[in-house]
Amino acid sequence: MEINTSVLCDLYADAIDVVEPIFTNYGGAFSYAGEVTTIKCFEDRGLVDKVLATNGIGKVLLIDGGGSVRRALIDAENVQLAIDNGWEGIICYGAVRDVDLLEEFDIGIHAINAIPVAAESREVGDLDIPVNFGSVTFLPEDFVYADGTGIILSPEPLDVEV
Repeated sequence: MEINTSVLCDLYADAIDVVEPIFTNYGGAFSYAGEVTTIKCFEDRGLVDKVLATNGIGKVLLIDGGGSVRRALIDAENVQLAIDNGWEGIICYGAVRDVDLLEEFDIGIHAINAIPVAAESREVGDLDIPVNFGSVTFLPEDFVYADGTGIILSPEPLDVEV
């Protein structure tokens, strides 16, 4: 599915929130959309791995990593897990690693930076709670739309076939 956030902003200006432009696209898919599943964690990827091992068809994993770029929450291993389970994309308010490999995967991945150091995996954090970053509050079951231009959020699904 082709997503054009510029067109969606023009059509739904009063119904959406636009995330500040703090993210870089690291994945091989240039656009993606889906229902939001949230995780709040800090330098620990255990819950990320656990959630990506579940059915992600029609969903985007939104990770509030506190903006930390000291440890990567996303890497080639858990992105492969995401693809195996049908996830549409991953938005990480934190860091990724394995950047050269990530661009080969057919999945959308946005993060704020990259670092080669992996995060721990103790499953410390919270799942399906409201999180706030980029001047937007994300609620579980909201809908996110992303492409190379930006990321937008809607409480209801948007008609992207317009």
